[in-house]
Amino acid sequence: MSWTTALVAGTQIVAARQASAAGEYNQAVFNRNAEVKEQEAQIVKQNTEYQIAQFDRKFAALQGQTRTAVLKSGATLEGSGLRILRFNAEEAEREKKMIEYNSKIKQSRLYEEANFARMKGQIARQNARVAEIGYYAQAGTSLLTSGDFTSSRSSTPQTFNLTYDNYNPPR
Repeated sequence: MSWTTALVAGTQIVAARQASAAGEYNQAVFNRNAEVKEQEAQIVKQNTEYQIAQFDRKFAALQGQTRTAVLKSGATLEGSGLRILRFNAEEAEREKKMIEYNSKIKQSRLYEEANFARMKGQIARQNARVAEIGYYAQAGTSLLTSGDFTSSRSSTPQTFNLTYDNYNPPR
């Protein structure tokens, strides 16, 4: 084996290790992005709880003002006054349900983005594995075609045809 063959094979092995390290790093970045999205979803949930509490406080004040206005006008809390208070309560419930619904939509979107980030990380890691194997195969091919490791029965160098399509990683 000549020194150039050893250099080429060594370079390919270093490249394989770098591809593996890059894949691990990219996967870690995508996993971190997923964690951030999940944290954002938790913040949306907490913000919704706060918004509903604020809404309830403001609604209670509104109902108090309405009750005071009805009583101040000389009417009783029967008939029209009661209908106004009931209508306000029904509207408040619809508004709270809308706030909760919008919050759940935002949370679902953020959790879905987190899932996609994790999938991207897995794909990046898998692509790095394929590249790593390709570099190792190139190193092996360099060593095998140098003439020192070929079989005495065959003068044809051995090669590897490793592509993304024909590589199925173990699960």
